[in-house]
Amino acid sequence: MASPAPTRKHADAADNRIAADLLGWYDANHRELPWRMPPRELAKGLRPDPYRVWLSEIMLQQTTVEAVKPYFRAFLEKWPDVSALASAETEDVMKAWAGLGYYSRARNLKLCAETVAALPGGQFPETEDGLRALPGIGPYTAAAIASIAFMRPAAVVDGNVERVVTRLFSISTPLPEAKPEIRAHVERMLAVARPGDFAQAMMDLGATICTPRRPRCMLCPLRADCSAIVNGDPELYPVKPPKAEKPMRRGAAFVAVTPDGSVLLRKRLGKGLLGGMTEVPTTGWTSRIDGATDTDSAPFPAQWRRAGSINHVFTHFSLDLEVFRADVASRTALDGHFWSAADELNGEALPTVMKKVIEAAIPGATKRAHQGKS
Repeated sequence: MASPAPTRKHADAADNRIAADLLGWYDANHRELPWRMPPRELAKGLRPDPYRVWLSEIMLQQTTVEAVKPYFRAFLEKWPDVSALASAETEDVMKAWAGLGYYSRARNLKLCAETVAALPGGQFPETEDGLRALPGIGPYTAAAIASIAFMRPAAVVDGNVERVVTRLFSISTPLPEAKPEIRAHVERMLAVARPGDFAQAMMDLGATICTPRRPRCMLCPLRADCSAIVNGDPELYPVKPPKAEKPMRRGAAFVAVTPDGSVLLRKRLGKGLLGGMTEVPTTGWTSRIDGATDTDSAPFPAQWRRAGSINHVFTHFSLDLEVFRADVASRTALDGHFWSAADELNGEALPTVMKKVIEAAIPGATKRAHQGKS
């Protein structure tokens, strides 16, 4: 089915020049990324795999490129297409995601794969509206997939693009109020013949040249059009409101260990913070309330001894946990809990905060090679 004719909002000569200069720079300097189809391949008529584009965009939300690379490769090896991921066990997906953070993304990833697999032909929708109807896909992600995977002229605006555009046009309106103005500029500059490359070029420029600190302005292909360079200091942009201080929460965590190194674990509820992930028993801390910090709330009576403390910073709060360890004679059955063998622990769906807890009590425990199951 033919795509609709692309449109562009009030582009002028400067907008056209910026787009051309940016794409020329991108052709020669683009990052080689495992989920990306480079311009030379697109020029041959090849097209990106929407599954890979979607998977990478979900993983890259609030996460760095370098952190995502090994997870992306591991997911592709386990589940090479959306149908395979849709058929996977949720627990296996959560285990594969462990350590990547923002675990609602993993739950939505699985739900989205199931939704797409159930669509006619098992294919992703090509439009922004169709993509936004899928679980876990918001405006930015829908625009990115539509642009990169389906060559739709969508305005893709992430943090890198916000930085480039606010400096390019000296936008003094603070974020997030400046977002509509930024988007309007992107819509005008958008290279509709190569929308996916334009989106990725803007991202690459922000990630490698127009960086938050010490931007490499002399290497920037847009320096002749950048008003922040002309008017003063590019680092003044984007303008952001003062950060609110994160509240501190406290609690305790309990690491029970058998002589063979097995550790007592439990699975968190499927919704909310760290939903569906695995943890050692802890007291009832949340993002809003503290939990007890002593052994009165331990999962069972034992000789609990303090093994240290850890701190973990979540998006909206910081958490201090007192860590207690108990060495027990055997795997005592406990309702709602299970024991993970020493060589299986690294394969559990443990979020980073729980890995910190276990490491405080059993140094090296989460770094042992996972044996897997036959």
